[in-house]
Amino acid sequence: MSQGKIGVAVVGTGFGQKVHIPAFAAHSGTEIVAVYHRDLEKAKVIAESNNISYYCDTIADVVSLKEVQAVSISTPPFLHYEMAKTVLQAGKHLLLEKPTTLNVTEAKELYYLARTKGVVATVDFEFRFVPGWMLFAELLSQEYVGNKRLIKIDWLGSSRADASRPWNWYSRKDQGGGALGSLGSHAFDYINWLFGPVRRLSAHFTTAIPERPDGTTKILKPVDSDDTCMLMLELSDGTPCQITISAVVNAPRPHWVEVYGDKGTLVLGSENQKDYIHGFRVWGSQPGKALTEIEIPSRLVFEQKYADGRISALSRVIDHWVRAINTGEEMVPSLREGVYSQLLMDLAHESNSSMRWVDVPQLSE
Repeated sequence: MSQGKIGVAVVGTGFGQKVHIPAFAAHSGTEIVAVYHRDLEKAKVIAESNNISYYCDTIADVVSLKEVQAVSISTPPFLHYEMAKTVLQAGKHLLLEKPTTLNVTEAKELYYLARTKGVVATVDFEFRFVPGWMLFAELLSQEYVGNKRLIKIDWLGSSRADASRPWNWYSRKDQGGGALGSLGSHAFDYINWLFGPVRRLSAHFTTAIPERPDGTTKILKPVDSDDTCMLMLELSDGTPCQITISAVVNAPRPHWVEVYGDKGTLVLGSENQKDYIHGFRVWGSQPGKALTEIEIPSRLVFEQKYADGRISALSRVIDHWVRAINTGEEMVPSLREGVYSQLLMDLAHESNSSMRWVDVPQLSE
């Protein structure tokens, strides 16, 4: 392993192969030393094609390697808790994909374990590191809109719009599938980041495509996870927030955030259908004035713009992670932010089941 670089193991070879491996391979502070796949032969092929020294089919084998100082996990959500627990118990640093776990109890356990072990553990809440979002956050902090009166969020994707797309874990609520886990986990984090904590919420979930074909037999299997989520939040400062999330619609404006206040309006949005990171722009206006685009300053623009925006965003998450590992400084987002996102998801499921508003407790240390 190269001197001074952090040895990283990549666990999860779907999103991991498309995004994590390119991002870690390109980063000056990391070196991929191991890769995990449950099928050892497939792990070997991936390792050889990416010049990675070790390949494993168990997490125990991954963390036993002395060359591995840190692990990234991008497996399906139902595998996160046990895998992350093994990584943290071994005293390795952790970068975990969202949603954090299947429930807030598991997420809290991982958070406390990371603190006990003194390792740096983060969740890939990459919107915090996207140029347009960073500008949006700065303008909000500068009181551009004044006192907030309404927040409206639409996140409308088409990744599951094709009814012939095969049934898999995403179709199962008990495995962390659904639009809330995939998209809502991000939305709950960036709401907390941009606007602060939530006082109470109300949720209603639907499933537009209730059956999907098995990938092998083509027999239709039931889908019990959500593909569209309607959410109403009341923030701690009293601001109402309306959220519409869907993974089954073809919308011209896939991701839009609007904030209306007594001093002004801010809008953040992207019309990019294929890449959920690239393409965000920011507009603002004062009362009675036309909405005008606000240029993103060069200091916020990605240092290297990859064709796949997910790599550009993850590279910045890795930057902060590596810096925190090397300096011992606290990193935000940490697993604490992952716990809060998971808490809101759990309460949203509770609200949907009970058909009522649910109060959100304050997150204790």
